[in-house]
Amino acid sequence: MSKISKKECIAMLLAGGQGTRLGVLTSSVAKPAVPFGAKYRIIDFPLSNSINSGIDTIGVLTQYRPFELHQYIGNGQPWDLDRLSGGIYVLPPYMGAKSGEWYKGTANAIYQNIDFIDNYSPDYVVILSGDHIYKMDYHDMLKEHKRNGADCTIAVRDVPIEEASRFGILNLKKNSKQIEEFEEKPKNPRSTKASMGIYIFTWEKLRKYLIEDENDKNSENDFGKNIIPKMLADGQRMYAYQFDGYWKDVGTISSLWEANMDVLKGDEFNLDDDKWKIYARNNAEPPHYVAPTGNVINCLVSEGTVINGTVKNSIVSNSVKIGKDAYIEESVIMPGAVIEDGADVRYSIVGWNAVVGKNSMVGETLEHCNPGEWKISVIAPNYTLAPNSVVGANEMIG
Repeated sequence: MSKISKKECIAMLLAGGQGTRLGVLTSSVAKPAVPFGAKYRIIDFPLSNSINSGIDTIGVLTQYRPFELHQYIGNGQPWDLDRLSGGIYVLPPYMGAKSGEWYKGTANAIYQNIDFIDNYSPDYVVILSGDHIYKMDYHDMLKEHKRNGADCTIAVRDVPIEEASRFGILNLKKNSKQIEEFEEKPKNPRSTKASMGIYIFTWEKLRKYLIEDENDKNSENDFGKNIIPKMLADGQRMYAYQFDGYWKDVGTISSLWEANMDVLKGDEFNLDDDKWKIYARNNAEPPHYVAPTGNVINCLVSEGTVINGTVKNSIVSNSVKIGKDAYIEESVIMPGAVIEDGADVRYSIVGWNAVVGKNSMVGETLEHCNPGEWKISVIAPNYTLAPNSVVGANEMIG
């Protein structure tokens, strides 16, 4: 076999999550494959962050409903990852000569791919989640990791103290970024530094702890529950990396809708950024078309879409058809959906290839809600809603 070039740093992207809180949107695809922002999939963000950060070797660990994700990633060409040295590799659970098993946890997923990582003899490994929307330079984080002589660096962001019990919280030493304690969803948090699930490890050190963790029959094989606490208990050099940019965990219907709406605000999360492009695989389709009867106000509209009705403050993906006298407001319309004549869609997510029948009403105009608490209606992918149907706020159909 030919010798593989050494890489200073590679990325391992955890993309096997089922995403049960997204309900019907993940009944047939893994969460990272869910469409976002008119032309993207959720996985485009960590992939683009990686290549923009100079990381050109990425292992994507898949498990739940992987076909759509495998097909979408392909040879990695949209992200400039179709290369001879490095590139992108889809890594399903390992099947050995005698047996195979599902990934048992985040740490076990990396453990099962130790041989893949060893091929590149990296000094450092970045562990990423495939279900967050953000733009981040991992190279800056790596520089801080090296400057601190760290064994592990964890990206953190400040959250309101009243929300801290929902996150893994890092307690830092006084006047330092060095981590003193890690608490998983503490009832009485003492800090607002929430883990983002983004880690940089010195590979030699992580490799040792992965093997030890795998041999511990009582372990849940999880980074947050096992690897991080064990390294802290052993006195390893653990540091926090402060991230103050936009970041959203889109693991719920409300947060997915909210993140899409944030894109429309521009200053909240700008996708039109020449210095940090987000790449995606896109079909060759004609430009979108707004008919004389169409009216579009503050929307993102992707290729191949035809609009005959009114669309306000919404995200409209590719190949969507919107009929005459249809009205759409504050909604996310996913690829291939059809909104028939006279249909009214508000504060909703319409799944890919779904049909909203003529004169149907989906969702309701909502008063202001707290972040993460929007009562969004959902039409399942590939579902046909009969004409004259009524779907209320917070209902999920399909």
